[in-house]
Amino acid sequence: MKPVESTEDPKGEEKDWAAAKKFFDSLKSTKPRPPKPRFAVTIAVSSRTLFDMSKERKIFEEQGLEKYVAHQQEHEGEPLKPGAAFPFVKALMTVNARLRELYPDSEELFDIVLMTNNHAQVGVRLINSINHYDLTVERFCMTGGKSPIGYLKAYMTNLYLSKDSKKVQQAIEEGIAAAIMFTPDKEVELSDTQLRVAFDGDAVLFSDESEIIVKQGGLDSFFEHEKKFENKPLAQGPLKCFLEALGKLQRKFYSKNERLNCPIRTYLVTARSAASSGARVLKTLRSWGLEIDEALFLAGAPKGPLLQKIRPHIFFDDQMFHIEGATELGTISAHVPYGIGQKYNKRKLIEQPPPEKTS
Repeated sequence: MKPVESTEDPKGEEKDWAAAKKFFDSLKSTKPRPPKPRFAVTIAVSSRTLFDMSKERKIFEEQGLEKYVAHQQEHEGEPLKPGAAFPFVKALMTVNARLRELYPDSEELFDIVLMTNNHAQVGVRLINSINHYDLTVERFCMTGGKSPIGYLKAYMTNLYLSKDSKKVQQAIEEGIAAAIMFTPDKEVELSDTQLRVAFDGDAVLFSDESEIIVKQGGLDSFFEHEKKFENKPLAQGPLKCFLEALGKLQRKFYSKNERLNCPIRTYLVTARSAASSGARVLKTLRSWGLEIDEALFLAGAPKGPLLQKIRPHIFFDDQMFHIEGATELGTISAHVPYGIGQKYNKRKLIEQPPPEKTS
């Protein structure tokens, strides 16, 4: 008996496999791969800064971890609402898009890392939310209830944003730029073509040397000190390295004659007086080889109204008085708990959560 010959066409089978492969490849994400950490400017954000998880947080506090995890799994298909850091992250992606246009093969880009102590079971909802908003967040660090601070240096973090004051304080003590995020009291329309970052000066970009003198000797003593040491650069503060990272990316646009169209703009918003104590600040930045696009000296006037005009995607300050004034007028703000000023801060931190367990 002759063996039955197969009626299947091997070439046709190969074509079917090729068609199937093409189809599944088309379903893959078209998002660009993240850059190598040694080249990137890495921004680590907690899940509660990237997304509004206040409802989920309440479930955790009132019903416990198991109910919290179960709730997240039951709502995996429901995207989380944007949080305080969401507009900042979107602006980072806008800068990346412009950089890729000018430097297609460069890996000097922003890289966003989701740094959370959530359990892995919650990860699906976080991933679905990120994909829903088309965010380029490929690196995750989910520590299952343990503090993620020990991983920040391994991820080569340039800036860490969280709602947990203890974690932020630990990061700063580790020498990492960090701040506590606060949601503004009202929504304000922000630029969708330019990343705007506003910094306070003392105890943020610079050390708290000047604040110590003010606390100990008053303003007259401070003005005398600044005049005497006008040509001596201030010591660096906790966010000086982040300003350096922004400057590095800005120069990539300048080298392509894109200074006027640069999608990154930086602001110094300081309570200092220009005539009495401004020169040392500007000379310090010059000595560091850093540029600031706009330097605004307010001589003690409130910062909130000015920030309302700037509309930054994030504003850093070490004084809660200024953070509160900014958030009331719609500015996304981040508190930098650094220096002697923290010992004199008697005001209650707005939105200050209990020790964080889920982000």
